Amino acid sequence: MRGYAGMKEIFVQMTQYFKDMGILGLALNSFIESFFLVPPPDIILSIMDLAQPEKALYYAFICTIASAVGGAVGYAIGYWGGRPAFNWLFRKGGKEKFDAVERLYGKYGTAAVFFSAFTPVPYKVFTIASGILNMNFWKFMIASFFGRGLRFFIVSFVLMFFGEAVKQYIELVIIALTIIVIVFYIIVYKKRKSFVK
Repeated sequence: MRGYAGMKEIFVQMTQYFKDMGILGLALNSFIESFFLVPPPDIILSIMDLAQPEKALYYAFICTIASAVGGAVGYAIGYWGGRPAFNWLFRKGGKEKFDAVERLYGKYGTAAVFFSAFTPVPYKVFTIASGILNMNFWKFMIASFFGRGLRFFIVSFVLMFFGEAVKQYIELVIIALTIIVIVFYIIVYKKRKSFVK
């Protein structure tokens, strides 16, 4: 329990540190979170969106670009560092995480990256695994850009229009949209396969 409390305190301090840096902190948080264990940028993005709603879409754009570039770094870590780098970064349950990612890639390909970038699933696990599995880099970047962009722009749009009242439900909004997108994708995927047959 003490370990959890200590980790939570570290995350709170990190968030405050990034927040104090303003836009640079938002970009830095988004960049690092794509390949290392730091708080998700959604926290600072939400704070800045609520403080200046007229700049919400600009903040979402900053998050998207920085996160996608960070994803490229994660890919490089996986490509050059391989499984040892992955196991070091994800010491707890690293093998299970990698096996799960590999199964998703085998089934859905690039779409797995898009869903990881968009959903609350840890994006960094997929960026590093993508490099290890030698996924096509440009397909990876496109999926990352659109997945991250969709997530951050949804957060900013919702907060820009509904403000503080909806802040505590923002993760639920993303989860609900995730379910809709996944169901839609599965339906299209199955129909496509039936046409191919």
